[in-house]
Amino acid sequence: MSLETYFDFVILPILTISVLLVFIRLFKGPSVVDRVMALDLIITIGIGIITVYSIRQEQEVLLDVSIILALIAFLGTIAFSYYIEKQQDD
Repeated sequence: MSLETYFDFVILPILTISVLLVFIRLFKGPSVVDRVMALDLIITIGIGIITVYSIRQEQEVLLDVSIILALIAFLGTIAFSYYIEKQQDD
């Protein structure tokens, strides 16, 4: 089994199923925290998909895109946690 076949028939379907499950959590989430965590997880899975595609197509430029997305997701999570903490203090 080659690496490309493994990407096509194992990794990408697992990532696709996980995105679908996280979208269900995003829409059903009983609280705002669940929805924000689902969005963060969707971005993380998207980074995984971009990375797999970058390796598959042998384009290193896309790895820079995934690094930038990871930074944006991290900063968004930090900003949201700061907002929740300030909201609980009031």
